[in-house]
Amino acid sequence: MEYGLFGLLILIADLYAIYQVLTSGTSTAAKVVWTLAILILPILGFIVWLIAGPRGSAVRA
Repeated sequence: MEYGLFGLLILIADLYAIYQVLTSGTSTAAKVVWTLAILILPILGFIVWLIAGPRGSAVRA
């Protein structure tokens, strides 16, 4: 049970990332690629999504 809380936090973070990907304005192909990356590599996929993932309609300066 040592990793139970850590696993739950990763699951919540991954679900949040997948939700953000699916509701973003990117193409369907990009959504599929990001979703698969997050599902196949949960920790690494989430970190890469945080750094380079599709953003919403926020204006970048």
